[in-house]
Amino acid sequence: MGFGVSGSTAVIFLGVLIASGTLYTAAAGSAEQISDARDGDSEDLLDRRNTEIDIASVVYDNDSDALEIDVRNTGTTTLSVNGTSVLVDNEHEPSASTAVEGDGGTDVWGGDQTLVINISDVSAEPDRVKVIAENGVADSNSTVEVI
Repeated sequence: MGFGVSGSTAVIFLGVLIASGTLYTAAAGSAEQISDARDGDSEDLLDRRNTEIDIASVVYDNDSDALEIDVRNTGTTTLSVNGTSVLVDNEHEPSASTAVEGDGGTDVWGGDQTLVINISDVSAEPDRVKVIAENGVADSNSTVEVI
């Protein structure tokens, strides 16, 4: 064997070594991203399991066309008021005023606290009201008290 065969063997070995290092780096980065995604999914699942909301009352004022919804956070997860959505007869109501335990400026809705949602300009008595928390946990109420 001459120098040409030994030199080409060394070049091939060096190429395989560089390719293996690049492959390992890419595989390790992908495995870390997958692990982080699984951890995030586990945290989200735990939040959903610890979240429970209960619509305590829905009151419709016939004179002012206003709707007041009292929702109790009976779970242990602290929720965001801004992340909470309201559906009235399957229509999203984005223009609702909110207050947690009388505080209208807060975005924090903790466990065992009541969120009061006021919606004005509801054209008719609703048949169904649904409140959805930021993580997808929801409660609905089809019993509306009319005053």
